[in-house]
Amino acid sequence: MPPKVSKVTTSLKTPLKKPTTLKKPTTMKKPSKNLRGKSTKSKKISLHFSIDCTIPVEDGIFDIKSFETYLKERIKVSGVLRSSNNYRNVVHVSRNGSKLLIVAEIPFSKRYLKYLTKKYLKKNSLRDWMRIISTNKENYELRYFQVNADASSDEED
Repeated sequence: MPPKVSKVTTSLKTPLKKPTTLKKPTTMKKPSKNLRGKSTKSKKISLHFSIDCTIPVEDGIFDIKSFETYLKERIKVSGVLRSSNNYRNVVHVSRNGSKLLIVAEIPFSKRYLKYLTKKYLKKNSLRDWMRIISTNKENYELRYFQVNADASSDEED
């Protein structure tokens, strides 16, 4: 008997392989140097702000000591209250007569101080008579709203 021959089928449709590309090895970046060859280090930030409360303190309607404690309790750093141990030495609040001095060693928003001051004024029912105004880039001042006495006397006549 003749041996059995099995049919072998070969498929001519074989998928084509994409040529592989060699990946470049990743190299670590060298520390950046300035023009003189010294490495650049991040400088320590120190921001100074002040809130001048002389006008309401002299009139006796504003307690600067309670305002100072309010700011110490309420200032948040990176979403955490300043009173926690981690951020106690980052933002300093001090009083100099009728001025409050705030020194921050991290990026800190001056607008946040305005927000907290407005909140304090509202809490003590002073927001209707006082406002906080920026006198320059680093200072705020508490002032009374301007009331025109001349205009009100004209309306009465």
